[in-house]
Amino acid sequence: MTEVAAVPDQAPDGSLFQQIQQFYARQMRLLDHGAVEEWADTFTEDGVFDQNVAGPLTGRATIAVAAQKRVDQIVAEGITRRHWLGMLEVDPQDEQGLVRTRYYAFSMATERGGRPQITASTYAEDSLVRHEGGWLVRYRRVTHDGTT
Repeated sequence: MTEVAAVPDQAPDGSLFQQIQQFYARQMRLLDHGAVEEWADTFTEDGVFDQNVAGPLTGRATIAVAAQKRVDQIVAEGITRRHWLGMLEVDPQDEQGLVRTRYYAFSMATERGGRPQITASTYAEDSLVRHEGGWLVRYRRVTHDGTT
């Protein structure tokens, strides 16, 4: 079971929380719309996407190839995929702009004419870094519910 950190006494600055929330909204929309290269560009060049069900992918190019493969499969199956992120915690780490986040995420799939089905329920932790006025994922760890 994942250890839950104590709840801090103070929430992050509201504008920081909104920035991070907006980052995730854009990032997931890119992936859901099949804009894989743009989605991969939201990771640092040496970024890591690590899932407990698939192992780590290291580097933006490697992440993009794996994501494209999955998007192609979903398109071939005629499925619309959506991600939903919630219960977001934002924890600034230092003055250089490192931020750690924790959140729950659902992945849903809808067949043409069908009803949405939750295909994954996960807990995720990210390390984000500031970059050109925005954010990039340096490290993402996704743990799929029911697998540990």
